[in-house]
Amino acid sequence: MTERPAPEHRCFASPAIEAEIARVRGGMVDAELGRLFANALPNTLDTTIAFTDVEADDAEAGTQPDTFVITGDIPAMWLRDSTAQVWPYLAFASREPRLRRMLAGVVRRQVVCLRTDPYANAFHRLPDGDTPWADDRTAMHPLLHERKWELDSPCSVIRLSHGYWQATGDTRPFDADWVDAMTTVVRTLREQQRRDGPGPYRFQRRALSPTDTLPFDGGGWPARPNGLIRSGFRPSDDACQYPYLIPANFFAVTSLRQLDTLASALGHAALALSAHTLAAEVEAALPDGSARGGILPYETDGYGNALYMDDANVPSLLSLPYLGCLSVDDPRYRATRRFVLGEDNPFFFQGRAARGIGGPHCGLGMVWPLALTLQALTSTDDAETLQCLAMLKASHAGTGFLHESFHQDDVTRYTRPWFAWANSLFGELILDLDARRPHLLRQPLPHA
Repeated sequence: MTERPAPEHRCFASPAIEAEIARVRGGMVDAELGRLFANALPNTLDTTIAFTDVEADDAEAGTQPDTFVITGDIPAMWLRDSTAQVWPYLAFASREPRLRRMLAGVVRRQVVCLRTDPYANAFHRLPDGDTPWADDRTAMHPLLHERKWELDSPCSVIRLSHGYWQATGDTRPFDADWVDAMTTVVRTLREQQRRDGPGPYRFQRRALSPTDTLPFDGGGWPARPNGLIRSGFRPSDDACQYPYLIPANFFAVTSLRQLDTLASALGHAALALSAHTLAAEVEAALPDGSARGGILPYETDGYGNALYMDDANVPSLLSLPYLGCLSVDDPRYRATRRFVLGEDNPFFFQGRAARGIGGPHCGLGMVWPLALTLQALTSTDDAETLQCLAMLKASHAGTGFLHESFHQDDVTRYTRPWFAWANSLFGELILDLDARRPHLLRQPLPHA
């Protein structure tokens, strides 16, 4: 049984990924978990890709493929989400030329987005200005869906560029436009250190929820410059309480180092040096957790104030090893992980259906499959991983797909039935387990 679209209605087909689905599913003992994997891994390909292909000889002449990736039930492309949605497909790019070109097209489209506005988080395919947020008090552009400054957005673009290069060795997407976009990113991150003033970014929205807008004429809460980079909003699209979002700054260090490596390999010494220098500055300013027994804060302001919590969206404190920011054995991560997966985290919810991390975005009591998946991806404990798999399997509530969130007591109370990021990440989890801990897929799951 499958809930996927019929083959003729799928946006993009990959024989390599179809073969991998069949292979991995064939070795899974739990049939329902296998069904969920078979629906989830290709969900981005099936339903969210608009791919404009080019012939290889045109590509050599300078024409690039173009791939627009919607997030699901919102017909816009988020920089963060689009990277996460296609990330598990990188492993197959070297063996399938058309898939490689599609992924190159995502890199190319992200470059177009950054060159249009490095402060925006979400974009339309065409510059039609058709967005419900057109009257936001900020510098809107017709290509923008939304202009929330989220530090993880440009970092996610760097992550995909570096990941694509590592997976394929192909350097064609990294042309003069890419260099210009990356130079703009480094400049923007420096602006948001705000060492020399407030910088150019402002954002306000007429909204009932304070998490949807920034105070003080759109500049956000005050913070003392200390080398960290400000973020107006979290990866949930909710406003930061304190401007230094710590998981995003860890991610920025990792991403800037990846940019340093890639730019150096391409011969762009000035870009590499600027990324290297900024990464060192941010790393030196990161908290060490000593203020609270080794636990890293979620947000700080440079004045000594800190917010201790975690949010389901990535980058999160829980996700730091997944993003390559910290080892799972790092004492800071171990202490922080215990905190965020327990009752002292105000957004850790537990009920009759599940226990896991949520966040303000969907309200109290709503557990996010993203967080359950990240908990499994970063776990070294088989029993914990199996419990996460059991909760994820139960959470689809008969739909065959992962959702944005679901209620801790009732999996049929869920948000966003079409949310491709959650499905891609779950597919990535199963591929990871098949590669590193296959015995977990070859045994029955416990009850959720």
